[in-house]
Amino acid sequence: MWVSLALLALGVLIAVVAPRLLARADWPEREPIVALWVWQCAVAAVLLSFALSMTFSAAAAWQAVRGRVFAPVPAAVVEAYALGALGPWAGTLAVLLACGGLWTGAMLTREVRGAWTRRRRQRAELLVRAPLLPGEETGTGPLVLLEGDRPGAWWLPGARPQLLITTAALRRLKGRQLDAVLAHEQGHARARHDWLLHCAAALAEGFPRVPVFAAFRAEMHRLVELAADDSASKRFGRLTIALALVGLNEDRGVFGPCPTPHHTHVPQRVNRLLTAAPRLTPGRRLRLTAAAALVPAAPLLVALAPGLSALT
Repeated sequence: MWVSLALLALGVLIAVVAPRLLARADWPEREPIVALWVWQCAVAAVLLSFALSMTFSAAAAWQAVRGRVFAPVPAAVVEAYALGALGPWAGTLAVLLACGGLWTGAMLTREVRGAWTRRRRQRAELLVRAPLLPGEETGTGPLVLLEGDRPGAWWLPGARPQLLITTAALRRLKGRQLDAVLAHEQGHARARHDWLLHCAAALAEGFPRVPVFAAFRAEMHRLVELAADDSASKRFGRLTIALALVGLNEDRGVFGPCPTPHHTHVPQRVNRLLTAAPRLTPGRRLRLTAAAALVPAAPLLVALAPGLSALT
């Protein structure tokens, strides 16, 4: 039964240590795609640790669960796990962790349904602002031009994703700057950043007092924008996307002393593009990616360790 407690402690340890290590690191802004991967691996390791802890606790508390989990293994392996060591607390721990899992699923379902409702409302508003021409079908074009006095360009995800851009943006952005903005939004769509944001929001809303999930949501909103900036800058250059960002946001008070809460990262993004800090070497990027992939493997190693030792 010590395995269940060890997995629980491992999940708490990763939840506490990972955000602090990433907050102190100086490389995430230089490699946002790698940072996105590291964050996902850390959160996956936390969730996997709790799920495995729940499984072993349930196996210790109820014979029916134990029979299903340990059905194909020898008796010596079952004995190595010492499932009866925790006594009556095993069932309590299993129920608490199961409730946490169900709550996580409920929050994710609510987030996805809310996003679907918002998209349906946005598409209805879109039909009002850009009515269909005779013979035109709904959602047939990936690009929609809207009349508007404020420059703007954004991606509307869904089964048929569409890129929306205002006429003011067309007047403000010239040539390659407009192409860079379109490439930025396409980068969001290709990487399915909307699903990543949904998962981060669901965890943060479901467990608001858990710092790792709150930090996960905050960093996802920042890092996906940096990753999309890098995706566009590879084709059009950092200066082009930086000028496009300035052109889209200069009338919104973003670069003043008190930027709006929704645009606080825009000046930082522009400064990052203009300073052009060197990227990490390919070897270091590979090492960071491999090290992050090992983090979710740690709970599996802890879970399998007693069984493997009993077989040797």
